[in-house]
This record gives sequence, C-alpha cells and structure tokens, in this order.
Amino acid sequence: MAEVSGMAAASAGARVWVERLTLTDFRNHARLSHTFDARPVVLTGPNGAGKTNLIEAISLLAPGQGLRRAPYPEIARRGADAWAVAARVHTPIGPVDIGTGLTGASTASNRAGRTVRIDGEAQSGSGILAEYVEMVWLTPAMDGLFTGAGGDRRRFLDRMILCFDPGYRTRVNHFERAMAQRNRLLEEGVRDNARLEGLEIVMAETGVAMAAARAQTVAALATMIEARRDRTTASAFPWAKLELEGELEAALAVRAAVEVEDAYARTLASVRERDRAAGRALDGPHRSDLVVGHGPKDAPARQCSTGEQKALLVGLILAHAELMAERRRGAAPILLLDEIAAHLDAARRAALFDEIIAIGTQAWMTGTDLEAFSALGERAQRLTLGEYGTPQ
Repeated sequence: MAEVSGMAAASAGARVWVERLTLTDFRNHARLSHTFDARPVVLTGPNGAGKTNLIEAISLLAPGQGLRRAPYPEIARRGADAWAVAARVHTPIGPVDIGTGLTGASTASNRAGRTVRIDGEAQSGSGILAEYVEMVWLTPAMDGLFTGAGGDRRRFLDRMILCFDPGYRTRVNHFERAMAQRNRLLEEGVRDNARLEGLEIVMAETGVAMAAARAQTVAALATMIEARRDRTTASAFPWAKLELEGELEAALAVRAAVEVEDAYARTLASVRERDRAAGRALDGPHRSDLVVGHGPKDAPARQCSTGEQKALLVGLILAHAELMAERRRGAAPILLLDEIAAHLDAARRAALFDEIIAIGTQAWMTGTDLEAFSALGERAQRLTLGEYGTPQ
C-alpha cells in the first residue's frame, strides 16, 4: 500500500474532511456541535445514542436523500417541525460552510425538498453539493446486497456513478419521469402514437446513456480491483468479479449507442400492449442487475457466507474510494461506515483501518465497542455519545 500512502500524503492539502459539525433537532439530537481534525472518526456509545443519526446527518452534506433515504419531515426530532445540519468542510477547492435542513414552513406545505446553503448563499437544490463533497457509505442494511432484490444493487451502482458523473442523476430522473408518464398513458388506454413515441424517444436516449455510464463505471472498478489484487496478493478483502446483466448493456458492447437507442425505441413501440397488460415497462435499464462474484473462490457472492459477503462488500467500497481518489488527484471521498466491525474479525478490522489510512480518507465509523477500534491507535479521533446523544 506504500504507493497509495504516498499519493494521499502528497495531496493532503486537497483532502475532503469535516472540521465542524452542528446538528439542530436532527433525529434524537436536540443540539450537537463538535469540531474534528482530518483523521478518521470513531463514534461509539450504547444502542440508541444516535451514532447512525450523526453519520446520516453527514451524508446529507452530499447530494440526494442521505444514507437512509428517509422522507425529510421524518428526520426532525420528535416534537419539532424542522431540522438543520451545518458543517465546515474542507474540499479540494478550499474550505466551505455548508448548511442544509428543512424549515417549519417547508414541512407545513408538504414540500419534499430541503434547503441548501453554501457559504450562506441559498442554492436551488442539493445537486450543487457534488461540486464540493463526495461520500461513500456502507450500512448494515446493505449486508444483504448480494442476496436481495436487483433494485438494491442498481441503487448501489448508481450511487457510485454519481461520484464521477453528477449529471447522471438528471438522466435517471428524465428516464423515470418519461417511463412513469408512458405507464400512465398505457394504463388509461391512450393509443396516441405521437405522445407515446415522444416519451419512448426520451426513454431510449436517457436509458442508453444510463446503461453506458453503468458499463463504464463497472469497467473502471474492475480495473481498480485488478490493480489492488496485483498489489496485494493476500488481501483481507477478496477481489470481486463484476458483471452487468441487461439488454442495453449487452447491446452497447457490440453496437454504437445511436443504434442501440433506435433499437430500444422500436422495442418500446412494439411491446406497448404487453406493457399495458403488465402495468409497467418490462424492458430498459430499470431491469438491469449488477452480478458480483467471489473471485478467489470463483463463486457467486450470493452463495458465500455472511462474513465472506461482508468482506467482498468492504473490498468493493475500498476499491471505489481508491478509484475516486485516483481520479481526484488524491482527494479521497469521505467514508461513512456504520457498525463496520460487525462480521469482521480482528485481522480484517486491522486491515480495514490500514487501508483507510492509506487511502487518506476521513472515515466515520460507528460501533458500540470501543475496543474493536483499538488497532487504529492515535491514527483516529474518538467521540463517545451518551444515552441521549450528548458527547461524553
């Protein structure tokens, strides 16, 4: 890992890290304010202290709905109708003050969006945060990623893509909006070819762009995984085989994008009656899947043990973080690792901590047992939350 350590050290000035964090009426935290340095952060405390709530707040410093994807009104502390997260964040373009939250007026009018401010200036949405902060997270809910529904794996992959291509979210939104409108027209029995064709053209253009972005990201991850495997032959985290399953992705491997778009649009036009009967579109990138295999065992990840699946997932997250750091000239993303010690033995925990330090990320790790993080020593800072979320 020496070359990665050198890269991170050379780019120390470009690191992304949270210096100050203030929460107001966020989940169980009525008020929490704390300062940090650039080292990884270990959050400990009893169950219910609000450790996961704290890293959820940090996840909202990036675009999107955060690591729980919760409706914003539900985030407010019981009895409150608003919440706020404020942070001083060091970024590759310098330190910035980020504020986000939900006002009482927003909750009352049932607006789904949250307010975002950068250095005190109001922004039109959370998408602007991609220019400043990049994050990758791993939560216990993701432990069943390889055995769960394909939609979970698509969201996992799409989140990775957003770190490289913030505009990807817009293409996904356009595809989903056009698909929903087409579904509604079909359900209502509309047979207006012009209206349906217009929506199908949008689905074809944006759907093929989504498939192409997924294929590019998987290829880049596979290259990084290979580099990590060659660098460390006895890694604690097995290398993963990645494969995309999807008609559009397969077509793009052998045909030009414009040809795939035309073919997909023709397919959508030809299967309207089938989709009408099904009540949904049965072809497109919303049906694709990310297939992961355990490389050393040459076995599907879904057939591996819980511990092996967790190790595979951690290895994927680390490869993604390292790939992001490489593309950002050493500026690694912030890692949010909730209950990361679960299913990892002492040797794998120590190996994980070494990789975190080597990549140069301010990782935020939660757990109930402080001893589980002892291998970090002084390389990390610690914050212990009491029973009601107050720092001790």
